[in-house]
This record gives sequence, C-alpha cells and structure tokens, in this order.
Amino acid sequence: MQIFKNRKEAGKILAEKLREYAGRSDVLVLGLPRGGVPVAYEVARALNAPLDVLIVRKLGVPGQEELGFGAIAADGEIVLNENLVRALHITPEMVRRIVDRETEELNRRDVLYRGGRPFPRVEDKLVIVVDDGLATGSTMRAAIEMLRTKRAGQIVVAVPVGSRDTCEKLDGADALCICATTPEPFYGVGMWYEDFSQTQDDEVRRLLYEAGTFSDRGKRSVAAK
Repeated sequence: MQIFKNRKEAGKILAEKLREYAGRSDVLVLGLPRGGVPVAYEVARALNAPLDVLIVRKLGVPGQEELGFGAIAADGEIVLNENLVRALHITPEMVRRIVDRETEELNRRDVLYRGGRPFPRVEDKLVIVVDDGLATGSTMRAAIEMLRTKRAGQIVVAVPVGSRDTCEKLDGADALCICATTPEPFYGVGMWYEDFSQTQDDEVRRLLYEAGTFSDRGKRSVAAK
C-alpha cells in the first residue's frame, strides 16, 4: 500500500495519474485549502495548468471535529450527511452554530488567499479539484456543488488517497473521481502520510505566489511576509 513521504511527493505521484490532461488550454486546477494546496501545486506544475483555490470548510462533529458531518463552500452552499446528523443527534441549532463559526474562518481565508481576486471563470473549463485525501467526502461534495452552480464544463476530483467507498460514490455523472490509491482498511487520510503536519497559511500563499496566481499587489503582499 502506498505511503507518501509528504504532500509534495503525493502531488507528484497524483500528477502521473492525470497526465492525459497535460498541456490543455481548458484545464484549471483548484486546491482545497489548506492541505490540498501543496498537492494541487505539484499537479498544476506537472500539467502546465493554472492553479487557484476553492475554499470549503468542513463541519465537524462537536467533540470529534475531524469527523465531518457536512461542509460549507465559499458561495454559502451547504452539504450535510443527513444519516450522520441523525445518528449523532446533531440538532439544527448545533448545525447553525457550527456553520456560523466555520463561515467566519472561510471568510478569513477568502481574504487571505484571494485578496479581492474574483473566483476564476469555470464555464467550459475542465476543473481538477485536488485535496490531500478523501474520507467522508462531505467537503469535496460541497466543492462539486459550488462548481455545478457556476456551470463548470467538466469536474475531475483528484486525491492521492481516499476511502474506496467514498471515491466510488463521488465517481458518477457529476464528477470523475481519480484516487491514486484506495487502501483497505482505510483508517484515515493521515495514516497514509509519513509527514501529515498541518499546512500553514503562509505556505498556501507562497505556493499561490509561486504559481503566479496572485495579482501584482498580492505578490508584493506575500513577498513582504
């Protein structure tokens, strides 16, 4: 079973699975901050495609925040795992409170990573959405829903490692799902990385700068850090 040294190595290996999209003028790579951005950077570089971010926040179960019962996207799109919400007795008030908290963080990241830039045009584009892994898939589903509302031409979900069940469920009419490896038993995304330390804001901004995503004003802002 594949164990990745870090997100950079994972991105390079994932890029090999996406070689058929290299050199196409209609391809856009979107990383899910924060951990998906180092992976997406390597994919975008290998495919010679532009890189940007699609900001989505997981809605974590109270007391088990790593377990997501849903997610919210930058346009306010909310996706809930209704079965999990019922099973864990998560009330509508709890959902609203968590959504409000995560919306604050989502807005903070939007200012930090986008700096006033508009969301990239995705109509008629082949959009490759990259994260560092897929567990429940709620975050990725919110990203897909957001891209559908913006009329993306084609959506490809790409991750180095994921739950086989989740990858199969995402692979359908709305998106093509490419998982470099789907180990069984899965356990969790972090189990398949030697280094799964948290990606920091400065690293996300640096990678966007190096990819040429920021405007001149954004580049100067990052360089000053």
